[in-house]
Amino acid sequence: MKRSAHAIIDTAALRHNLARCREVAPNSLAMAVIKANAYGHNMLKAAETLSHANGFAVSCLQEALELRQARFIHPIVVLQGFHTMQSMKAIAEHRLRAVIHDRHQLELLDSAPASVKLDVALKLDTGMHRLGLPIEQARTLFERLSKHPNIKPTPWLMTHMACADEPENPHTQQQLERFAKYTDGLQAPRSIGNSASILAWPESHVNWVRPGIMLYGSSPFAHGNARRDGLEAVMTLSAPLVAIHTIPQGESIGYGASWTCPEDTRTGVVACGYADGYPRHAPTGTPVWINGKESRILGRVSMDMIVIDLTAIEARVGDQVELWGKHLSVDRIAQAAGTISYELLCNAGNQCQHTYV
Repeated sequence: MKRSAHAIIDTAALRHNLARCREVAPNSLAMAVIKANAYGHNMLKAAETLSHANGFAVSCLQEALELRQARFIHPIVVLQGFHTMQSMKAIAEHRLRAVIHDRHQLELLDSAPASVKLDVALKLDTGMHRLGLPIEQARTLFERLSKHPNIKPTPWLMTHMACADEPENPHTQQQLERFAKYTDGLQAPRSIGNSASILAWPESHVNWVRPGIMLYGSSPFAHGNARRDGLEAVMTLSAPLVAIHTIPQGESIGYGASWTCPEDTRTGVVACGYADGYPRHAPTGTPVWINGKESRILGRVSMDMIVIDLTAIEARVGDQVELWGKHLSVDRIAQAAGTISYELLCNAGNQCQHTYV
């Protein structure tokens, strides 16, 4: 089923953002993070566009298998690793690299058949406290995996930054120092940098970096500016005007009558709402772009519709309204709605039809 709202995906911008990653971290290999359907941009299409990346990172086994079934031969890291003997065998069979982050995985390894041979990355918890084994045990765990009969040489070492999107936060430096201290002298490829780390923390530029949100043209920083970061918008979400009205002074608009016209107000109704992935909590004043001018939302976002201000804007039914993209950063919309761009891109990208250009 095709709804009116649609997402235009700019493949040149996607390639530009990978080039930007390589410009910032020229001595690191780039592992493009295309999990969650490439943040709503279509994983297989994104992989094709980013086929010159050195490797891919995905969340789960199913995502990795889709890439292999589509004949991508790149190194692929499965960030959640394996959870069962069956998934471990599938990872080995399809030449994937499993992240080892939990004791349960070590127990599964110890019971694996001799025929199972795995590439792995040892994830160490330096302060994120989500996935990862204790950093203080890095040497013991690395030696255990290096000698394990089911592990191919050489295990990677990796960690994840919790606060890299806040450049003034000392937590990132503390994590980097912990990782360096406890892995010192271990001869292994390393991976640290996510998008924020790549752009703000050169110490994270080790063997592999893992660009994610920056690939899709959004700033990884709190209150960031994608253009200042050298990034280009990849997704433009737009929808048509389906009605135009003049609402009298004193009348209210939308559910809850939350916005009242201070004067006679020319409005337009846009065929997009929270069913299309647009944030329901975007308030009055959230920007939109129409016919070369910035305007704003009036009242509440509905399931299929948004009302916008057409004061001093020439517009007709059928004109396209940009909700974010080339003229309006998705970061601005996320900030207005009290959320993050990751959520908006995933939601809209997975709800709307795509056009690749």
